[in-house]
Amino acid sequence: MEILKIEHLSKIYGKGETVVKALDDVSFSVQKGEFVAIIGPSGSGKSTLLHMLGGVDRPSSGKVMIDNTDIYSLNETELAVFRRRQIGLIYQFYNLIPVLTVEENMTLPILLDQHKVDKKQLQSIVDALGLDNRLNHLPNQLSGGQQQRVSIGRALISNPSIVLADEPTGNLDSQNSSEIIDMLKMFNKTLKQTLIVITHDERIALQADRVISIEDGRIAKDEVIRP
Repeated sequence: MEILKIEHLSKIYGKGETVVKALDDVSFSVQKGEFVAIIGPSGSGKSTLLHMLGGVDRPSSGKVMIDNTDIYSLNETELAVFRRRQIGLIYQFYNLIPVLTVEENMTLPILLDQHKVDKKQLQSIVDALGLDNRLNHLPNQLSGGQQQRVSIGRALISNPSIVLADEPTGNLDSQNSSEIIDMLKMFNKTLKQTLIVITHDERIALQADRVISIEDGRIAKDEVIRP
């Protein structure tokens, strides 16, 4: 089942002599439950692509279809709601709210929707992330690895259609990096959670089902690692 479809996606900055094509006619699709790594050198357009997939920045042209919804046909309010419910975002620098506890940060997407938190689901995620004794801590009381676990929990709490991770281990040491990737892989396998990871680390990329290489805003290679 196709969960994500990208059609002729382009992003252009500037005009005339200063024009820059950050993305240039990119098309691909992702199946539900697939783990895809997107790699490329700095400036290749991979982070721009992630922002387009996550509804964070609008493309110059093209479509992003998530679970049969053309997300850029939505107005800003509709897109914000869709992003909160259907797209889980994990960033390199965690993006936690410093005055909120671990539990409050993790459940924020649910609370912003004014929905009731499913305590059983929350506890299941907390247990899997090893955060049970940290729920009342603030972010500055946590290690980097623990903060990234909270970020993962926040991304998963709404049962999103896809989870997008932008260099999720870029700010961590090798041990924490390995643990974070193992957790993302576990959720990918146990929850059939569709996972797209932007990374410069080929060791991480080779753990994915599929690797897409981006160069100069275009897809240079699209390889299936594990059918």
